[in-house]
Amino acid sequence: MSDIRSRKGDHIDLCIDGDVGFQRRTNLLEEVELLHDALPEMAVEDVDLSCTIFGRALKAPLFIAAMTGGVDRAEKINRDLASVAQELGIGFAFGSQRPLLAHGIEDGYRVRDVAPDIPVLGNIGIVQAREATVKALSEMLETSGADAMCVHLNPAMEVIQPEGDHDFRDGLPTLRLLARALGKPVIAKETGCGLSRSVGERIKNAGIQWVDTSGAGGTSWVGVETRRAKGSGVALGERFWDWGIPTGASVAQLSGLQLNVIATGGISDGLTATRAIALGATAVGIARPILQAHAEGGKDAVRAQLQLILKEMRLAHMLAGARTSAELQTKPVVLGAKLLRWVPSDAPLRQRIVGMGAF
Repeated sequence: MSDIRSRKGDHIDLCIDGDVGFQRRTNLLEEVELLHDALPEMAVEDVDLSCTIFGRALKAPLFIAAMTGGVDRAEKINRDLASVAQELGIGFAFGSQRPLLAHGIEDGYRVRDVAPDIPVLGNIGIVQAREATVKALSEMLETSGADAMCVHLNPAMEVIQPEGDHDFRDGLPTLRLLARALGKPVIAKETGCGLSRSVGERIKNAGIQWVDTSGAGGTSWVGVETRRAKGSGVALGERFWDWGIPTGASVAQLSGLQLNVIATGGISDGLTATRAIALGATAVGIARPILQAHAEGGKDAVRAQLQLILKEMRLAHMLAGARTSAELQTKPVVLGAKLLRWVPSDAPLRQRIVGMGAF
């Protein structure tokens, strides 16, 4: 039990202060250009970002994405973050709940009293989900008051992690079972390496309707574990530090599959978040920058940062001539060459791409 608490503490420290970002890759969302509308015929206040996710109303399609839990320091962090999310009307996601599932550690996993109305997402690894009973997973969600469960697919991170798993067989049957039997929505989520179109198709065929890209370009969880590794694990981690599909590329890859996509991975501001929505994301998530803001200035700093992000999202919608996110997803976009090569030839997104140099 002390080992898992120590690992979770290491993760918090490295995500706050460590050099664990992708070294050369970006999330490619900088290659999404929204066409400026000089005659939007609306006020900024006319933009309506409200939506309903997992049966709960949100003021914007934004989540404080999965970061931490299972260690005493996570108690204050998660309760503070969840309470700000409640105040602003956005969603909140737990980090891995393996400590709760395997050891009954509840630190950081009870936030419903401070966040009674927003969607709260549970989180467990695919290997732990494979080995657990549906009953145990359901009880984990009930204990934490979660509306849905992220099942994170993280083979690259696990292999580099000193204590990590190496056997990733039967992941798809596990997702299929959970989609049928869990009784709550399941979100297939990567952990810094993104989701391809092929994986998206397999996930959909397994009965899963929600995915979280967690693409390359933000925090490298291979990098996090490389900082914790020893011996040959360091060299292996350094070789694969930048492995993965960029977030923007992952959203583009999933275009047209009729999946609800949460775009996470290197998103830190409202303009970048809006670019992800324009590509087709249902919602976006921001993780490490929020954790860092909390470390620097507590709830006040988190609130101020998220309020700015929400203002940026509204302004970006208005300047693109869109009153809603659904309307934004009908607007033309210009894509840079690096991102364009990831867009499948039959994806509906192709029909919205404009510009002489787009192809």
